[in-house]
Amino acid sequence: MVGVMSGLDRKLWRDLLHLRGQVIAIMIMVACGAMSFVAMRTTWLALLESQREYYVEYRFGEVFAQLKRAPTALRGRIGAIPGVAQVQTRIIAEVTIDVPGLDEPATGRLLSCGPAAGDELNEIHLISGERPGIEGRDEVVISEAFARANRLGPGDRISAVINGKWRNLRIVGTALSPEYIYEIRPGDLFPDPRRFGVLWMRHEVLAPIFDMAGAFNDVSLTLAPGASEERVIERVDQLLAGYGGFGAAGRAEQSSHRFISNELDELRVFCTWIPGIFLAVTAFLLHMVLSRLVFTQRDQIGVLKAFGFGNRAIGGHFLKLSLVAVLGGIIPGLGLGYLWGRSLAGLYAEFFRFPALHYRFDLVVMSWAVAISLLAAVLGAFGALQRVVSIPPAEAMRPEPPARFRSGLLERLGLQRLLPLPVRIVLRNLERTPIKSALTMLGISLAVAVLFIGFYFFDAIEHLVRIEFRQVMREDITLFFREPLQPGVRDELRRLPGVLRVEPFRALPARLRAGQHTKRLAILGMEADGQLRRLIDVDERIHRLPPTGLILTTKLAELLEVERGEVITIEPLEGDRRPRQAVVVGLVDDMMGLNAYMENRSLARLMGDDGAVSGTHLQIDTLEETRLYRQFKQTPAIKGILIPAAMLDNFNQTMARTIGSSTTITILLACILAFGLVYNAARIALSERGRELASLRVLGFTQGEIAVMLLGEQAILTAGAIPLGYLIGYGLCGLVISAIDTELIRLPLVLTARTFLYSGGIVLLAALFSALLIRRRLRRLNLIEVLKTRE
Repeated sequence: MVGVMSGLDRKLWRDLLHLRGQVIAIMIMVACGAMSFVAMRTTWLALLESQREYYVEYRFGEVFAQLKRAPTALRGRIGAIPGVAQVQTRIIAEVTIDVPGLDEPATGRLLSCGPAAGDELNEIHLISGERPGIEGRDEVVISEAFARANRLGPGDRISAVINGKWRNLRIVGTALSPEYIYEIRPGDLFPDPRRFGVLWMRHEVLAPIFDMAGAFNDVSLTLAPGASEERVIERVDQLLAGYGGFGAAGRAEQSSHRFISNELDELRVFCTWIPGIFLAVTAFLLHMVLSRLVFTQRDQIGVLKAFGFGNRAIGGHFLKLSLVAVLGGIIPGLGLGYLWGRSLAGLYAEFFRFPALHYRFDLVVMSWAVAISLLAAVLGAFGALQRVVSIPPAEAMRPEPPARFRSGLLERLGLQRLLPLPVRIVLRNLERTPIKSALTMLGISLAVAVLFIGFYFFDAIEHLVRIEFRQVMREDITLFFREPLQPGVRDELRRLPGVLRVEPFRALPARLRAGQHTKRLAILGMEADGQLRRLIDVDERIHRLPPTGLILTTKLAELLEVERGEVITIEPLEGDRRPRQAVVVGLVDDMMGLNAYMENRSLARLMGDDGAVSGTHLQIDTLEETRLYRQFKQTPAIKGILIPAAMLDNFNQTMARTIGSSTTITILLACILAFGLVYNAARIALSERGRELASLRVLGFTQGEIAVMLLGEQAILTAGAIPLGYLIGYGLCGLVISAIDTELIRLPLVLTARTFLYSGGIVLLAALFSALLIRRRLRRLNLIEVLKTRE
């Protein structure tokens, strides 16, 4: 038995040497699949594990609520709500910060804290320095991201407008918080650590500044096991209604957690789809290689069976061939995946602020990568093994019965004389082997599809940037007011030097209710003829605000399960809080956030007031920019400033950068995939037709003519595979974006000519390079040796 197996093993090494080009291509495919799976899966697990540990260790809240002002005694009543495990009450205020070296005003979120770390919720993690001291009246700890972006640290000073008064603050430390892992200003979509930061000050110091002695305006809760979050939120809202509560919300709606969850969902999709595509192609490629190897070694299999080799031994030999190819790709794939994963985790660590990001060599993930790759090998070899088992020895040793030759389509149409003989042979061969040709075309089209998906993401991001940051947001500055102001503020702003245009807006915090579905957000009241901020959908259509009724984003309408013409209930969370009803008069398919829009005067009529102003969009003279910023810093009524140009930079530093880096590597892997598939198809064709081509050379055909016969067939298949790959790629793009469709960012299914040109062009280049390699092998074709053997 040892001798039997050693004989087959020697044959295995000869086959590996003979098929080294195809085997190396398979190894590369497996390495790409394993690399992408390991990198994305380990990064996803690292973020998930770091998030969970951080939440538990620093006691991140599960229910959050803000209000105007309530006495400290109310804390006990909140804690008595069934299902509440722990309660924390604090003071939170938005302040304007003057940061050294920054012209425009920054926004700070000022939070009260205790003198020492304890068992409070949402505990801070000191990175440097210390907590504010007992006697330090103007001491603050600032968020680490804000400190790093502005090069601040313990001992530095900043100024801030706190409750209408200018104060100089001394930084005594930098810290992280589980509430601000993704540190964004309320209402923003992307972090801006240069212009937004979190500050912590002693509760005893902060309370008298805001007239909050013995009071609070913010609540965080954790829930007992098995408690109903919905019922707890309902009871909290009832208790806080008389104190100006803005509506409690669960952890899922907390800004930082929401963004992290969104990113984790996207990463989970990527670590499923992309490796899945590579490994599916690997199985397909193995099937093609082994099936055709069985075909070319038909007589050898017959001889082996005649000499006593059983189906299990011969089948094991071909299975070993596939396993060697796969294992040869798994090992480098695991190593490269680990290195790529470390790099990807480091990228996320730049804007997801954890005390420690636990990226590690995960044996479970590695085991899954090996198991999935081996499964691809077995599935790829399955069809070939069936053929090995089904061939009787006597039949296998007989020559393959000749194909039935009959008039083809060219002959029936009388077109054969119009074409050269090599071209006629190519077309006849394609027509007589339709299944083999279709499978080859399908394999090449998958390479086009993977490239298509990669380039699509660049198209989607560019389209989103062009619409949202160039056409929707056309203002230079957006001001947010600390409290809603009267409409006359528009005229006051117009009189400021350098202000060219003013468009006020209103952001009404409300809960929208439709049947059993609810959503808490801000209804945006906008100018009907506004030019600085417009409603534009994914197809670049401008939507005008109607004189009555609501316009919802299609994603919000989907979540509420409402359609155009239906009535929904609006429960305002400020001012007169009586429920109102409004008709959904339109839907806009935009790409960012969940929004509800109304015309300013229509919203004022709905609320029964003169039309409060929450902020304004401004167009300014850039020559007066510095002077305006200086004035805004010292205006107590201004809570914050949004600069679209800075927002675009932040977008490029977060979502565009993470998707862009992952997509770039995916495209590189897809290029390898494209070459591997095209080259394998050509090599397999050469192996199958080597005897035929050698016979034609003996009969007097030139090397150029037989090259046309072989490579012409591959050229036709490649040309047919490209449009098929476009269709498959388009369908896969639709599946991917539907899987990552979130409330925050929705990538549009838009494509540019570049995606078609690059994805098809790369495959054509791979085909051309493969043709050059195959042509070199044709020149070295040994006519005598080829005529002697079926291989």
